[in-house]
Amino acid sequence: MAIIFERLVGRNVARFISSELDLAGFKTTVNKFIEIAIIGSIALLLITSFATAIVLKLEAGLALLAGIGAAGVFEVVLYSIMEFQIEQRKEFVENILPDYLQLTSANIRSGVTLSRAMVMAVRPEFKYFGNDISILGKQLYSGETMQNAFTQLGNKYRSATLKRTVRLILEADQYGGGMADLLGQISKDLRAQHMVQKEVSGQLFMYTIFIAFAALIGAPTLYGLTNEMIGVTSNIWSKISVGALTQAPALGLSFIKLSKPLITPTDYYYFSLVAILVITGFGAFIISAISTGNAFKGIRYLPIFLIAGVAIFFVVGAFLSTMFASFG
Repeated sequence: MAIIFERLVGRNVARFISSELDLAGFKTTVNKFIEIAIIGSIALLLITSFATAIVLKLEAGLALLAGIGAAGVFEVVLYSIMEFQIEQRKEFVENILPDYLQLTSANIRSGVTLSRAMVMAVRPEFKYFGNDISILGKQLYSGETMQNAFTQLGNKYRSATLKRTVRLILEADQYGGGMADLLGQISKDLRAQHMVQKEVSGQLFMYTIFIAFAALIGAPTLYGLTNEMIGVTSNIWSKISVGALTQAPALGLSFIKLSKPLITPTDYYYFSLVAILVITGFGAFIISAISTGNAFKGIRYLPIFLIAGVAIFFVVGAFLSTMFASFG
């Protein structure tokens, strides 16, 4: 008997996932998406828990906690991918919308109706937006009201710009007005808006450079330096007899008790790797939020940031290890 995973979540959650999948343009069903989310998280929880318990020799509680963390990260990544796709579709539509409206305006001036002008303005470079316009034309030809057809088009993208454009078109059709002039003016306004957004992004460029430097170079370098220093310190302590030090004269500093550091180089090494992955990951999302206004677009930078941060950590560690070795 097949499991219906959709029933394992609330109705509101299923509706929300369905809406997100439609906005992202994914053809998968809600049940399939929930199945991937549940089975993937359970598999990661088990694999990570057993791997950390066997390879890293962690206690059962810590291993289970690591597995839960891995499952949580999987859910976050899955949701981030969906949000990233939604933002990609939104950005694509808003970029081609001025050209499309200009073409539609020209077609209306040639004497065709609005629905016909919109279908004729479709170009291959408009991709899935062109398909949605073709569906809109078929709906209007089959007798669907203009209000419902255009509202459905606006709801296919998480774009306030597209929704405002649809509202203006519907109001112009309802109350009368020069549709060709309206679409041409909207196209000009959208181009001006894009120019302003590019100017703002250019002014924020220095902030992105600073955060990128701190996340990609500063943090990995400091962790690499500290990791090597702890290794050197641990090596020195391994050659010192703590018992002999406790029997040595205290020189008036009786409150000082010498003891070997509790943090081992191995513990700090794994801590450094986790900290670098967290810092560089958040750095990618912060840079995206500053430069584009949406943090989920940072997922495109995430693999580069993670690889670069870990690589710099290892390079700094290798350089310092070689330098300390040359000093004897």
